[in-house]
Amino acid sequence: MMDEAESVLRRDPVMNRLIETHDPYVEPDWTEYERLCISIINQQLSTASAAAVRERVFDHFGGELTPEAVLAAEEEPLRDAGLSRSKVSYLQNAARAFQENDYTREGLAEFSNAAVVDQLTEITGIGAWTARMYLLFVLERPDILPLGDLAVRRGIDELYGDGAELTRAEMREIAEAWRPYRSAATRYIWAEYEAESSIDVTDLVNADG
Repeated sequence: MMDEAESVLRRDPVMNRLIETHDPYVEPDWTEYERLCISIINQQLSTASAAAVRERVFDHFGGELTPEAVLAAEEEPLRDAGLSRSKVSYLQNAARAFQENDYTREGLAEFSNAAVVDQLTEITGIGAWTARMYLLFVLERPDILPLGDLAVRRGIDELYGDGAELTRAEMREIAEAWRPYRSAATRYIWAEYEAESSIDVTDLVNADG
C-alpha cells in the first residue's frame, strides 16, 4: 500500500518534496493499549512535556504498559511521573475497556472509522482527537485527516498557505488530492513540522477534524 500511497502523494509537488526529505514511519513497536495510553498522555501537553511524562510513566512500568499493570498500580507514583489525577483515571478506564473488548486491528477490522470513533469515545477520557490518533497509528486506516490536531493545521498553513491561517474547509480541499491516503500525508506533515518548527506545540483535544 505504501507504494500506492507514495504514487498518489507525489502528484502533489509539496508532498513530493516531503517524501524525499522524511521517513515518518520509524517508531517503537508499541502495543494497541500502549499507543492509546500515549495519546491520553499527550492530551493538552506540549510535545516536550508529553515526551518527558511518557518516558517516566513507561519507566515506572519497566518499559511495558499492560491493562493489568495499570489497574494494579498505585496512583501516587503515576502522579509523581507527571500524570494528572484525571489522566490516571483515563488510563484505568482504557485498561478496563481493553480487558472487556477487543480493540486490536483484527477486532475492529469490520468496523467503519466512524463506528470505531463511537466505540472509543464511549470510554471516559477518550475524545475524538484521541480516537483519530488510534485510527491512524494503531489501526493504520489509510485515509484519516485529523484537523483537530494543531500541529497538522499549522503544518498545512506553513506548507500550503505560506504561513497564513487557512480555514478547515480550505485544508480539506487541499487534502482532496491526497485521497485515499490522507493518513500518509498527515505523517509527512507532522515530520516536516517537527523538523522545521521551533514552537513547542500543544495538541488540541476533542476538536472536530
